[in-house]
Amino acid sequence: MGQDPRTLPPSPNWYCARCSDAVPGGLFGFAARTSVFLVRVGPSAGAIPGTPPFRVIGELVGHTERVSGFTFSHHPGQYNLCATSSDDGTVKIWDVETKAVVTEHALHQHTISALHWSPQVKDLIVSGDEKGVVFCYWLNRNDSQHHFIEPRTIFCLTCSPHHEDLVAIGYKDGIVVIIDISKKGEVIHRLRGHDDEIHSIAWCPLPGEDCLSINQEENSEEPEIPNGKVIEQTPVTKGCYLATGSKDQTIRIWSCSRGRGVMILKLPFLKRRGGGIDPTVKERLWLTLHWPKDQPTQLVSSCFGGELLLWDLTQSWRRKYTLFSASSEGQNHSRIVFNLCPLQTEDDKQLLLSTSMDRDVKCWDMATLECCWTLPSLGGFAYKLAFSPVDMGCLAIGVGDGMIRVWNTLSIKNNYDVKNFWQGVKSKVTALCWHPAKEGCLAFGTDDGKVGLYDTYSNKPPQISSTYHKKTVYTLAWGPPLPPISLGGEGDRPSLTLYSCGGEGIVLQHNPWKLGGEAYDINKLIRDTNSIKYKLPVHTEISWKADGKIMALGNEDGSIEIFQVPNLKLICTIQQHHKLVNTISWHHEHGSQPELSYLMASGSNNAIIYVHNLKTVIESNPETPVTITEPYRTLSGHTAKITSVAWSPHHDGRLVSASYDGTAQVWDTLREEPLCNFRGHRGRLLCVAWSPLDPDCIYSGADDFCVYKWLTSMQEHSRPPQGKKSIELEKKRLSQPKPKPKKKKKPTSRAPVKQEVYDGNEDESIRESSGPVENGVSDQEGEEEAREPEFPSGVASVESLTKKRKARSMLPLTTSLDHRSKEELHQDCLVLATAKHSKAELNKEVSADLEERFHLGLFTDRGALYRMIEVEGKGHLENGHPELFHQLMLWKGDLKGVLQTAAERGELTDSLVAMAPVAGYHVWLWAVEAFAKQLCFQDQYVKAASHLLSIHKVYEAVELLKSNHFYREAIAVAKARLRPEDPILKDLYLTWGAILEKDGHYAVAAKCYLGAACAYDAAKVLSKKGDAASLKTAAELASIVGENELSSSLALRCAQELLLARNWAGAQEALKLHESLKGQRLVFCLLELLSKHLEDRQLLEAKSSSYNTWATGTAGPFVERVTAVWKSTFSLESPEQYQAALQQLQSIKYPSPTNNTPSKQLLLHICHDLTLAVLSQQVASWDAAVEALLRAVVRSYDSGNFTIMQEVHSAFLPEGCDHLKHKLGEPQSLITPAFKSLEAFFIYGHLYEFWWSLSRHCPKSSVWVRAAHRRTASVEQSQQINNATPEETDSGDSQPEPNRPPELDVRLTEESKQMLITCKELFSEKHASLQNSQRTVAEVQETLAEMIRQHQKSQVCKSTTNGPDKNESEQAAEQSLSSPQNECKEEKNQPLSLPELTKRLTEANEKIAKFPESVKIWPFPDVLECCLILLHIGSQCPGSVTQDMQQQAQELLQKYGNTKVYKRYCETFCT
Repeated sequence: MGQDPRTLPPSPNWYCARCSDAVPGGLFGFAARTSVFLVRVGPSAGAIPGTPPFRVIGELVGHTERVSGFTFSHHPGQYNLCATSSDDGTVKIWDVETKAVVTEHALHQHTISALHWSPQVKDLIVSGDEKGVVFCYWLNRNDSQHHFIEPRTIFCLTCSPHHEDLVAIGYKDGIVVIIDISKKGEVIHRLRGHDDEIHSIAWCPLPGEDCLSINQEENSEEPEIPNGKVIEQTPVTKGCYLATGSKDQTIRIWSCSRGRGVMILKLPFLKRRGGGIDPTVKERLWLTLHWPKDQPTQLVSSCFGGELLLWDLTQSWRRKYTLFSASSEGQNHSRIVFNLCPLQTEDDKQLLLSTSMDRDVKCWDMATLECCWTLPSLGGFAYKLAFSPVDMGCLAIGVGDGMIRVWNTLSIKNNYDVKNFWQGVKSKVTALCWHPAKEGCLAFGTDDGKVGLYDTYSNKPPQISSTYHKKTVYTLAWGPPLPPISLGGEGDRPSLTLYSCGGEGIVLQHNPWKLGGEAYDINKLIRDTNSIKYKLPVHTEISWKADGKIMALGNEDGSIEIFQVPNLKLICTIQQHHKLVNTISWHHEHGSQPELSYLMASGSNNAIIYVHNLKTVIESNPETPVTITEPYRTLSGHTAKITSVAWSPHHDGRLVSASYDGTAQVWDTLREEPLCNFRGHRGRLLCVAWSPLDPDCIYSGADDFCVYKWLTSMQEHSRPPQGKKSIELEKKRLSQPKPKPKKKKKPTSRAPVKQEVYDGNEDESIRESSGPVENGVSDQEGEEEAREPEFPSGVASVESLTKKRKARSMLPLTTSLDHRSKEELHQDCLVLATAKHSKAELNKEVSADLEERFHLGLFTDRGALYRMIEVEGKGHLENGHPELFHQLMLWKGDLKGVLQTAAERGELTDSLVAMAPVAGYHVWLWAVEAFAKQLCFQDQYVKAASHLLSIHKVYEAVELLKSNHFYREAIAVAKARLRPEDPILKDLYLTWGAILEKDGHYAVAAKCYLGAACAYDAAKVLSKKGDAASLKTAAELASIVGENELSSSLALRCAQELLLARNWAGAQEALKLHESLKGQRLVFCLLELLSKHLEDRQLLEAKSSSYNTWATGTAGPFVERVTAVWKSTFSLESPEQYQAALQQLQSIKYPSPTNNTPSKQLLLHICHDLTLAVLSQQVASWDAAVEALLRAVVRSYDSGNFTIMQEVHSAFLPEGCDHLKHKLGEPQSLITPAFKSLEAFFIYGHLYEFWWSLSRHCPKSSVWVRAAHRRTASVEQSQQINNATPEETDSGDSQPEPNRPPELDVRLTEESKQMLITCKELFSEKHASLQNSQRTVAEVQETLAEMIRQHQKSQVCKSTTNGPDKNESEQAAEQSLSSPQNECKEEKNQPLSLPELTKRLTEANEKIAKFPESVKIWPFPDVLECCLILLHIGSQCPGSVTQDMQQQAQELLQKYGNTKVYKRYCETFCT
């Protein structure tokens, strides 16, 4: 076994981007709590041959709060320098050889979160904090520079290894920036891609971007724009890769030359292999990176569960990685890894050190990727040490991080062969005890009162006793069974049972065979055996003598009781300690002198250890208990309480003790002599154990999270440090975290104060502001308590911190006068005696004395007491405590006076008003009203109203609430207290409803209107929002309350809204709400069928998803499909039903469309007309059918939508108009003009299609229709009559094409014959004349409007400048008016006068008036437009148009083509 001291250090700090580092030559450091531990690695560590080559060599002590960053200087010659940052706000520079601070700065105002020593500049240390401030500090110049780049939390920063001015910074929100510190922190690149915390930044070890053959275009997910600024390709930015690891589970490689990402590596989900951790604990990911210097194409990263991966960057597209330690099971970390540090040893081995949440530091060989060694660590106080009596070298450690460590101290290959046991523990482990004979059987007790048994040789969870202690388990001990367990037969009971002593002062006996059964309180046995009637003391410690015949119990009052088996007869009480007993230990039995086994050492909350020799008492076995008050030996020297004592198993009478004074002391008890003192801990010692194998070796644990193995022969000091303030200890304790007073636990409830043994400022969970508990096993664990430490330097009682504030005295002046000098108090007694006992009248002197000493009123008569109360009351008012004055007045019985005073001063309170009835009914009424007024002044209107209600002033309360806008409360009160028909209630509803409506809270306003029985208003307000859901609800509401007309209009609006969203099924649902909308349902049905038809033919762009099922069938003529659906879906069969629907729809009129009418609205209006047409056909009303059909065609014509017009023709007139002519019967009937118009539009459509079919691009007319739809704009223009300038006539496309195939011409000629014959119908002289007059009117009106505009313009000019005179401006206007672009030059010189224009207008209007109404009512296609198209066709296909028709067309053009629009075309064709 190695004769070397060892340290089990505290766990490295969690959630820090860089809090460990290493330098070549083999020095590694990691931050743990408030200090940094240094580990020498490699040959120079001086480890025993055959064991792992590393040793913990020291600690950097000086920070007062958690160390958040640690970095070495990586410059040859100054490897001994390092820097730390801490939550105490400082950055310190250290020399590791002297372990002293070289210098420090406290520039940061906020918590420091990142730190790095520049690898390029020898004396530059860069640090960043949570508010985004970066400080650069130059050590040699003692100079600093401050940069504020982004107002975000910095998570990590790394200086470039290639350029001294570049620093990469990673933020909490995933942004990464590269800054140039020589240019005031200018951002060189802003790298966006991550969307969560940046945990690590690693620069590529090689400059340039040649080391990775990344096809950047393929792998880049980033846009091709650079992040940050576009900058010159300087050598600074050109050429270096950067890797970042983020909580978003990705690693990104960035190119600095282009400032964007070139590779993304997504972490793989690996199956956890034997993870030694609680599966219920959720932990966040930490992704740290290391880019090996000698392997630039490889990258090391951490993964989800603590695995380490070596990525091959040459094959990024395959996501190729190698798992560290893939072959050997259980070598990986079991929790997330925080830091990775490369280290090159003196013998040139490339190692990698990792720190993890599993509290292990592991060292990896980069050549083999295997784990070389593991350094375990502690995340809590070391509460208890226990060596196994069977497996000699096994040391069990109870730790405050919720885990038991079992350290095989005899392992030859591994100095730190430690196993962790966490299952079933879940709390601080405060007590341990090995079974004296059974191998691997370990009992444990926890802070929350749990007692359990572990089998350390299996992986099973522990057995837990079903009986818990109410408080912390202090001690465990194995001993012989006592009644009732011992009463069973030999085979029915265990040879040993487990005893546990808990913080509530009770000792329980557990049966290890039946832990699920009940444990027994031994107090019952003690009471019965010894016939004790009084209350038993509170037990704090239990210890069995090795032979199992004697049990010692230590108590809270300092006494120790000695009991004898089998029934615990009390034989002796030791009254030596006068404070709580913490520890008792019996001497071993294998000493050279057998009587030594009767020695019992004990330690308590005072600093003296007593050793008693109980040989005489035990052997004499007295009838009645003996009391011992003299010790056998007294060991003095410690300066604070004793927490643990242990006898050396190798010596006679040698004892080691652990104390809160921070030291462990070895004593020769027989000579009462201190032998050596260990001062290695930085906290208060909690436990100590002597090695069972090495006489020179002792293990100790403390609240500094450390367990030290130390040798007695190597200690400089022989006795504990003396004096109340040991300087050395003070220095050590500087870095202990400050104790925080505990709010929730009151010390009074903690009967036995033994807990203080475990009470130190146990800050195991130095918390970080942004997340889980620092160093806790799971996020909710860790040491929560931080109680006041009990240092020898001064007994600062815990009570003072947590004591409740004392209530203010009612009689402070009287009390203070009773605390004067003794003489004054004596004088009081004499004055009082004189006053009480003089028979005669009091003389003036005594009266004056009593007047002066008013406080004596307490002991004399009532008058004097009143005077005293008056004086005290004035004092309270002057000091601003009116409530105390009121209480005094109440004591006196002057309640009315109190109320009046309080009302005047505005100091009435609930309690005063509650007491008012004592003074009478009227006083109470007055007091409540006064209090209500006071509350109104204090803006407490609701409370004021409640008080008014208490005196039945309901109307006043309601009015008060209403006037202060508490409508909800006012309604509640009114509804509860007034008659339902009270008008106040309706008024409240309406007022509140109006306000809610104004504020846009329509649904609540509707409820108000319903409450006020104004259902119509409720429906109206609901519909105000105008969306489909609101309209539907409003319609339903209106329907429920019988507002049928409103319901119908709202349902229709709702359907129209849904129509805009093309939600056909929804629209039909909405229309179902009302019977009167049956007709509209037919319209919507036809619209849906038509839309589906158009969509199928690809004439509608917007696809609709929610068609009704009946809209999907496409077979058969369109009109038949419509009537079939009406019949099947809407049960429309009889002529009466058709007639009813027709009447419903005929009453609805829609306005004429324009070019700008939205297409969905236009379709709806057209379908309305088409529905009327179909219904009219069904009831054989053919005149009406023709009119409705014509209206639909004209709507599409007027809106310029030629496509829809042709679709109406093809769907409703598939065979032309002839069948309608037959149905109409008499050709002379009144409908003839309407039919003629319809027929004309039909021919007009076919004429256009025929003309387009001649085009060279697409000879098939149907294709032309589709193309026309796509280019709606040009088609629409060509359809507009009023401003019709059919510019197609000028286009080159319209010239005949010489290469056209001959058979096509034949076909066209065939088609043209029939169609061109019918075109004569379009040459209507009277329509041409009417249209010419209408064009003339329009032109004149336009000219007049232009003149007026010009005139107004000239007036404005005149008012602003001295413009030309009136005649000139008029002339200018006339000239400009008379020269539109399309007129000839001669006309330009002849301006039209106003009378001339008026004359033209009158003539045209007179002409129009002469036309018969039948011609004017029904629109007709533009006759001249048709003439032009026919002439075009004639020129393109000579011979296709007869000479007669051409002649007729030219005549019409010459006769009526005198308006501006047609002049140019007339000249073309008529000259």
